[in-house]
Amino acid sequence: MSESVVREFDICVVGLGPSGRALAYRAIVAGLRVAAVDPRPDRLWPPTFSCWIDELPDWLPHSVIASRIPTPVVWTTSEIKIERPYCVLSKPLLRDALPLDDARVYAGRATRVDAREVELADGTVIRAAVVADSRGMPALGNRRAASAHGIFVNAETAAPMVGDGEGLLLDWRPENGAGPDEPPSFLYSVPLGDGTVIFEETSLGLRGGMPQHELRKRTLARLAAHGIELTGEEPSEAAHYPLDTPPPKNGVGRVVPYGSRGGMMHPCTGYSVADSFALADTAVTAILAGEDPIGALWPWQARLTYWMRSRGLWGLGRLTTEQSIAMFDSFFSASPRAQRALLSSHDDYTALGAVLFNTVSHTWPFRWRYDLVGWTNRDRWAGYPFAPATSETRSSGSRK
Repeated sequence: MSESVVREFDICVVGLGPSGRALAYRAIVAGLRVAAVDPRPDRLWPPTFSCWIDELPDWLPHSVIASRIPTPVVWTTSEIKIERPYCVLSKPLLRDALPLDDARVYAGRATRVDAREVELADGTVIRAAVVADSRGMPALGNRRAASAHGIFVNAETAAPMVGDGEGLLLDWRPENGAGPDEPPSFLYSVPLGDGTVIFEETSLGLRGGMPQHELRKRTLARLAAHGIELTGEEPSEAAHYPLDTPPPKNGVGRVVPYGSRGGMMHPCTGYSVADSFALADTAVTAILAGEDPIGALWPWQARLTYWMRSRGLWGLGRLTTEQSIAMFDSFFSASPRAQRALLSSHDDYTALGAVLFNTVSHTWPFRWRYDLVGWTNRDRWAGYPFAPATSETRSSGSRK
């Protein structure tokens, strides 16, 4: 039943994924009057969330960490150990660490989201000084995408490839069955802390993304190469979303897109949750001061950083497997600060510019640098005809 009285709030957050829930929670802690809207506000989020441990803000307890990986590994032409602890987050504990007890939570679907009002499907209208839209990503279409297909394997079965406390962030070893003239993909694999390990073949930067059946076929090929036998009943996880949602325009009185909807999806990696957590207090501080939250979230340094990363995304989307390996081999020889500038930092544009330049200049053979910067083969994989799915490569389940 529609509410007859319209309530006034300091902020209304639409969408209670991790980013929206974190923003609403931090607004509550700051003493703001908070409304939150989501069709299923208490649902457990489907995706797997991971990040570097040093990206987590101080206010988030480390008890939300389900699995720690002290030294994750990247495979290019050889094994590279990254001396930077990485983690997988527990979805139930993360949700519990962001309580909304002091907010007014509306379990409904927003049909209209304006700068000062949100209307729900039942006719309820919520008014707020600031409206934040955290409903996630729009439709992919033919945009540059992150695509992944993960299979959840019992930890004991997975142990020959990934054991407890180990993790493969980018595994470019030639074990996925793809030929040199096919679009590239790599393996991501980490223990989840619940007795399972996810093996997830991943593609970054292709227009329209890589089909799930192709990614599944490649994941199965990698597992077979390591002698890992599946029962066929293992649950799976699918990811398919755009990487090129830019930062919103500044301006007091606008809807504030937040999280992946607001430009916080990293164009080169597909990560967004840790950045959204880290920036929640920045947005809340601006609201308390009566300033533009978008301007606070996106100063020119951060916008320049995003722009440079978007050029890296375009480069990723046109490389061959050999070129990708050479490029990552060059990148992971950079200093820790340089690596963080690309992988994590919101606004370290000077270090980012340097590492992008050095990555290109140290990629060999020399002619491949033209592909990296887009002078040649700019649309290499456009319209690539992936083979159709077979009964073997159709998913056997879904992660609940």
